[in-house]
Amino acid sequence: MGIDSDQIEPIMPGALLGVLGGGQLGAMFAVAARRMGYRVAVITDTHECPAARHADRLHVGSYDDPVFLAEAAEGLAVVTFEFENVPAAAGEALKAAVPVRPHPEVLFTTQSREREKAFLVERGIPCGRHAVVRTEEDLQQAVKNIGLPAVLKTAAFGYDGKGQRMLKEMADIHDAWVSLGELPCVLEEWIDFQCELSVVAARGLDGAVVAFPAIRNEHANHILDVSSCPAELPAEVLGEAEHLAATVLSELGVVGVACVEFFLAKDNRLLVNEIAPRTHNSGHLTIEACPTSQFEQQVRAICGLPLGETAPLAPAAMANLLGDCWQSGEPMWERVFAVPGAGLHLYGKAEPRPGRKMGHITVTANTTDEAKALVRQARQGVATR
Repeated sequence: MGIDSDQIEPIMPGALLGVLGGGQLGAMFAVAARRMGYRVAVITDTHECPAARHADRLHVGSYDDPVFLAEAAEGLAVVTFEFENVPAAAGEALKAAVPVRPHPEVLFTTQSREREKAFLVERGIPCGRHAVVRTEEDLQQAVKNIGLPAVLKTAAFGYDGKGQRMLKEMADIHDAWVSLGELPCVLEEWIDFQCELSVVAARGLDGAVVAFPAIRNEHANHILDVSSCPAELPAEVLGEAEHLAATVLSELGVVGVACVEFFLAKDNRLLVNEIAPRTHNSGHLTIEACPTSQFEQQVRAICGLPLGETAPLAPAAMANLLGDCWQSGEPMWERVFAVPGAGLHLYGKAEPRPGRKMGHITVTANTTDEAKALVRQARQGVATR
């Protein structure tokens, strides 16, 4: 896809930027934008959201209501996404009044694992073997073709392990199909991987792509647990990850920030797992570790400004703070500040539920291993009494 031609002049500080979605990614976008001199309008379907505290304007209504969206678009210079699980039609409705970046077509492609996999295959971008299944009979045949173990995922609206089931033997097929609602799914081969990586990158109005260095990710219970950078892998692997991410953003025609998640197979092959058309949980460490954070980069990209420098200033690690940390009462936050190089980010969510992302801790240090050890120490400290 080509460059975004609906706006050739940069959008300068003082303008009102719209963000669709009110979660923590929208909040951190708003903080970065306001620090740069912009104003921010948050368009969301709930009053109680993290981004509301940082908004110059707050619009609360239904993403399916074109009248609400038209009113919210008044006075905006551009709109971006912080949350991809909104109707693609919402982006199209806003696009009638204001530039939307990334384009709603990007959202439409990445909202569906079926469409996303088809995009990767058509562009020759490496991904694991997979099959679209619409019936239990399709699933039976797909298992025969792909083999077990395999992972069955709903075609739409899955994240943090939601909407997926592991298939280890033929006896698992029926229960997995029923548990996922007998909806269209994608069966993916099980990748015996060395590690999981992500590359957050930005693409500007002129088509230029700037990537942050690859980030190594460790998950627990299907939720991102700890991210670290540098990823400490061979230079050719890291270079290929950045190249593939740039290819994805260019082929999708992204204007803004997106994240490409990879499996690194045992034979050093990189396989694209998922594409997120927005800033990403793994990129939070860029706030402390890089001259330009992923959120400032998002502002720069959608406003047509030069993209910022991404080379890390220091090794860093980020650990998610889930609602589980509140099980013994209010965490002992003072212990974070006793850890050298540690920074605390709380999202302002009212109810700490198990598995819910409530905040994160980032640590910068002399080495990646030191940063990972310190960030785990800081997180364990706040939840231990």
